[in-house]
Amino acid sequence: MKIRVISSAVALISCFSYSNAQTADLNKIFADAEKQTKVMLAEIPKAKTTGSAATVGVTPGSAGQELVSPRTLDSSKLRLVSSRDWTSGFFPGELWFLYEFTGKKEWKTEAEKYTASIEREKTNAGTHDMGFKVYCSFGTGYRLTKDAHYKEVIIESAKTLSTRFNKVAGVIKSWDNRTKWKYPVIIDNMMNLELLFAATKLTGDSSFYKIAVSHANTTMKNHFREDYSSYHVVDYDTVSGKVTQRTTHQGYANESAWSRGQAWGLYGYTMCYRFTKDKKYLQQAEKIAAYMTKHKNFPKDFVPYYDYDAPGIPNEPRDASAAAVMASALYELSLYSKNGVAYKKIADAVIVNLTKSYRSAIGENRGFLLLHSTGSKPSNSEVDVPLCYADYYYLEALLRSKKLKEKKQLF
Repeated sequence: MKIRVISSAVALISCFSYSNAQTADLNKIFADAEKQTKVMLAEIPKAKTTGSAATVGVTPGSAGQELVSPRTLDSSKLRLVSSRDWTSGFFPGELWFLYEFTGKKEWKTEAEKYTASIEREKTNAGTHDMGFKVYCSFGTGYRLTKDAHYKEVIIESAKTLSTRFNKVAGVIKSWDNRTKWKYPVIIDNMMNLELLFAATKLTGDSSFYKIAVSHANTTMKNHFREDYSSYHVVDYDTVSGKVTQRTTHQGYANESAWSRGQAWGLYGYTMCYRFTKDKKYLQQAEKIAAYMTKHKNFPKDFVPYYDYDAPGIPNEPRDASAAAVMASALYELSLYSKNGVAYKKIADAVIVNLTKSYRSAIGENRGFLLLHSTGSKPSNSEVDVPLCYADYYYLEALLRSKKLKEKKQLF
């Protein structure tokens, strides 16, 4: 892995030049993203023709299903997944982002096509990933088009997700059929609450909102350590509602801080504050941000190692996806917090460094935008590869930075 590291001081200086010339830079960045995405669109049918398998560890229930979205590269080959995979909604979301920035009908057409392939998931109650799958695709599409059918899909999906809520434990179950856990809840699940909050906003039905708040409150109570780092997996007893164990699945160790998990928490509680205006969520987001950005192992280029406590730092894999999620979250958090100026500078620095040192060359890597992400280092799965969700949150962060500069609403 070759990464051109930019020192934090230089990165922050770069932020100012980036901000001052942001429109021109963004035009170039999105023009490059368009070129890369056209490469991806050409590669997808080729991968289908050659029988590209679903992602490593095939998503339960996806065997034999149509492969609809790109997820990563495996030995330089494009890996596609079925709609059941938790990552299936990110590529449609990227297409919507390209449409949002360019206004070009061709991107709207492609976004509609790939979004439609996710619709069957609206009744899939076997997963907590409804927000990732449906809200990143249909939710983004609805924000831009106000398509009535998209609204119906969002509401139906929220109803489906709600069936996974346990009143005793106060949380939404993450994974089914796991021998290591009985009722696992992962920090990633905070991201799926946006679907529930949106459903209440669309329908006026407060039941979705109440489930989201319960999950956020219970997660805040049980997932976080005194330093505001987060466990990855918390297992519950559904009879008593008590925690039975706290572990990790994708980080270095049970007591370590998996970097993307920290980013999920930051993004999740910032988003919760957006919908509720409850200050405890804002404070939680600020404390998570402080943990992440002030940690002794926070790299000089602001792109985290896959785990803040990985023993081989600085010779550990980076996770560009964690950086992209963090940057997008910090842009939003900058709107709400007294530390907003500092948060925006950090987000700008992350975007500068991702753009300069982590992007794919045009025409390479089957059309992915960012390199050097890490899915699950302990499983030796998707290590130092492109990942679709890194690209999604990178584009989202870029769009948020543009809106902030133009003093426009983010939502």
